[in-house]
Amino acid sequence: MELIGANGIAVLAAAPERVRSRDTLHVYRADSDFYYLTGFTEPEAVAVLVPGREQGEFLVFCRERNPERELWDGPRTGPEGAVAEFGADDAFPITDLDDILPGLLERSDRVYYSIGKSEFDQKLLAFIQTLNSKRQSSHAPSELVALDHVLHEMRLFKSRGEASTMRRSAKIAVSAHERAMQLARPGLKDYEIEAEFLHEFRRHGADCSYPPIVAAGANACVLHYRANDATLCDGDLVLIDAGCELEMYASDVTRTFPVNGVFTKPQRELYDVVLAANRAATKAAHVGNHWNDPHDAAVAAVTRGLKDLGLLKGRVPHLIKAQAHRAFFMHRTGHWLGLDVHDVGDYKVADQWRLLEPGMVMTIEPGIYVSPTSKDVAKRWRGIGIRIEDDVLVTRDGPDVLTAGLPTAVDEIEQHMAARA
Repeated sequence: MELIGANGIAVLAAAPERVRSRDTLHVYRADSDFYYLTGFTEPEAVAVLVPGREQGEFLVFCRERNPERELWDGPRTGPEGAVAEFGADDAFPITDLDDILPGLLERSDRVYYSIGKSEFDQKLLAFIQTLNSKRQSSHAPSELVALDHVLHEMRLFKSRGEASTMRRSAKIAVSAHERAMQLARPGLKDYEIEAEFLHEFRRHGADCSYPPIVAAGANACVLHYRANDATLCDGDLVLIDAGCELEMYASDVTRTFPVNGVFTKPQRELYDVVLAANRAATKAAHVGNHWNDPHDAAVAAVTRGLKDLGLLKGRVPHLIKAQAHRAFFMHRTGHWLGLDVHDVGDYKVADQWRLLEPGMVMTIEPGIYVSPTSKDVAKRWRGIGIRIEDDVLVTRDGPDVLTAGLPTAVDEIEQHMAARA
């Protein structure tokens, strides 16, 4: 509200419920922006911020209590609960929105709102259009300002409480990956390993922050592999990209390890290149560096490693300039992390990579993927896909790896897997 200022108003609509099929709904997940400002997790709600309004600055419109519907769907907060439990200054039934919101808009010069996120767009624009048509008898806002610009910049910098929650989320993900390493063996199906993640997440009160990827063998070369129905084979690697969502905050973790517990020589050689890139990128994730510096560090490490192994030929500076690494490492090294897995926040400011600052959380996830059909590389490399992903909090004291407890080096992984029952 300080950023919005006097004569401004912010309006946010809750995410709608989504149909999975016919009369079955997806499990409801609140809109991240709405949750960030309100903590409210029910559908059919609208939050309004009116700085300086004497009768109350933080207003919530939500569903009323309804014993019959609550018998079927569970308890509702109701307007009284929105005040008592979520700190709203005032709250009204959602059915009163059409009567009350136009009057609030009428007193404002600027409306802060995120266009294009929900079906509420048309309703809000209709309110403003109606006010504009009555200019002789009423006042209409003269500006519609993107709320994203203000709000997403705030979300980019995690508070101490947010960082603590993300640390707990990462810890749960780490324990799930450790469990998978110890349970994996030839003959299991991808989905049997996936089930271990679901079990570990749920027993800690967390959910998947995205559908887990369990990609064994050449399937690891499919960046967003989704089938999870193949058989784990002796001698293959398995790449697992799986994170959880705890109290709405995501972790995002990837590890790659041998199904039988022992790396082959080609697997180890490629893995060590990716590990070197992960460590170089993590080291570059410090205050004062630009967002792109970790990626540049990873690219340099991957390019050098691939040249040393003979998969790339030429001088390293020339190979980097030519982006030769993209034949094997075709994605960015990371992204913002928070309430969303690919969290909000600009990567550039005034067309320049932004500086890293304390409180930002990012992933570091270099990889190498050698297509099983590639004719340009020796057969021993084909079909190997490796990614190592950690979650990193930028602090004044350097990068804080939230996922640091998970085995990462080859010897650590083999030792951890050797202890399996």
